[in-house]
Amino acid sequence: MLEAHRALAFTCLSLGEMAVARAQAEQGIALYHPHEHHTLVLTYGQGPGTSCLAYAALALWYPGYPAQALQRGHEMLKLARELAHPFSLAHALYYTAYLHYFRREVHAAQEQAEAAMALASEKGFPQMVAVGMITRGWALAMQGQGEEGIAQLQQGMAAFRAAAGDLDRPRYLAHLAEAYGQVGQTEAGLTTLAEALATAYKTGDRYWEAELHRLKGELLLRQASPTKEVEACFRQAIEIARQQQAKSLELRAATSLSRLWQQQGKRDEARALLAPVYGWFTEGFDTIDLQEAKALLDALA
Repeated sequence: MLEAHRALAFTCLSLGEMAVARAQAEQGIALYHPHEHHTLVLTYGQGPGTSCLAYAALALWYPGYPAQALQRGHEMLKLARELAHPFSLAHALYYTAYLHYFRREVHAAQEQAEAAMALASEKGFPQMVAVGMITRGWALAMQGQGEEGIAQLQQGMAAFRAAAGDLDRPRYLAHLAEAYGQVGQTEAGLTTLAEALATAYKTGDRYWEAELHRLKGELLLRQASPTKEVEACFRQAIEIARQQQAKSLELRAATSLSRLWQQQGKRDEARALLAPVYGWFTEGFDTIDLQEAKALLDALA
């Protein structure tokens, strides 16, 4: 039952079915007992308790609970250290980096990715090295080291794809597109996002779909594309986020569209869109997404 809940949590997370993913992960956590289930670590290769905590953390961030997500992430890392099982710890370090990426905490994401890479290199886990490189590459690009970041992203993505196919590829391509945007290569970024969306539709890996459309809108905006085209991307991102009950992604998309409307002088429309989304949140006010939304609302007041 524990392994069934773990597997369903991961599957539903990938499909963008966040409420189901969270419920399955929490049921797995409730069933897990370290001493009773220690043998499952050897049977399945990683700790089911740490995996369920990882998926619960991500499934909490999506619907708008970034503080609770971080708490689950801390629990995951603590349990992984107690297990003293190298792959489970490398997996937990990577998912901690993953969570910081969601929260847009660049330095923390890089730190945890590098820790995962170091352990994975020492113990011989090449796939974990590859995914660590992807997150590290994104973090470098976000800190102004665009060329180095892009090179590391491409290297990590190639290595991971050779081993795992298109697993998580839409999100990794989003990393790369964002890095291209940082160095002004908007056309390369848009081509990368087109591949990401095509892969998401082909595989059913839809959990990052809303963000792919938002990023497309941001890159089109940098190209001075027609406003209607940019606005359509942001609107689609909002609609998908609402369908998936992903408040965190809805907030990002609503902030992007509201900022566009602000630039067009549509201050009332911008505030009417963003205020209720921001007002829904009850935690995570230290995160960049909520801080940016608040600053924009203040400017629109």
